[in-house]
Amino acid sequence: MEAERGTVAAVSCNDTYAFTKPVRGEIFLIAGVGVKGDVHAGVHVKHRGRVRNDPTQPNLRQVHLIQQELFGEVGEKGFDVAAGNLGENVTTSGVDLLGLPRGTILRFGQPGTSGAGTSGAGSEGAGSQASGSEVTRRVGAGSAGAGAAGETAVAAVAAVLEVAAAASLNQETARSAEAVAAAAARDRGDDQRPAVIVAGLRNPCGQINGFRAGLLKEVLGKDEHGGLVRKAGVMAVVLRGGAVRPGDVVTVELPPGPHAPLEPI
Repeated sequence: MEAERGTVAAVSCNDTYAFTKPVRGEIFLIAGVGVKGDVHAGVHVKHRGRVRNDPTQPNLRQVHLIQQELFGEVGEKGFDVAAGNLGENVTTSGVDLLGLPRGTILRFGQPGTSGAGTSGAGSEGAGSQASGSEVTRRVGAGSAGAGAAGETAVAAVAAVLEVAAAASLNQETARSAEAVAAAAARDRGDDQRPAVIVAGLRNPCGQINGFRAGLLKEVLGKDEHGGLVRKAGVMAVVLRGGAVRPGDVVTVELPPGPHAPLEPI
């Protein structure tokens, strides 16, 4: 079956802490780190509130993606929101980001092209906790038998996975780290396009109301069972580096089943 595809509507980056990010002509992904020059790039958590709580946590939120369709949805309620306004790095069109399973790989650009990327890694809750040794065991199980190409991909995210292995993680973060390791292990290495691994959902906070009063309740909804639906995009770890530009094709590669839904991280 042909992979689902969408497009990049806009890209954004900010080298200082601010709620919004300026729209750019392109951004450059660094494998295992994030967006070059972006304040949220690194292998340790960069969100200031999370840093205050526990700076040893892994950064599984290296790249923030939001579906452009959200802007039209909240626009019907009177909220003027444009690309970069909610702090995302990549604004997509035509991809159901929120419905993707954990461990999905998103590749940017036409198949057969390269973003002139780098695969080397750079510098840098609630629920029951997973020990570092337990995460290491699970990560190792996910990457066993990956072969040379898979080992190269695993090396790209090795630094952030090492941080995860050394930290005390809540269940959601531990499952996300395992999914990132498994996705890197299954990467064949024959597709050189810039790529990210979807790790989890953004958990929208009160800062959104500071940008537009009342907007928070519009990016938090309820499903038919009364469960909370978070609409403010997804968080990802960079698998392969390279340039991402508006108009780039976004190719969706789902993990093997059974699929696990995204959780807030």
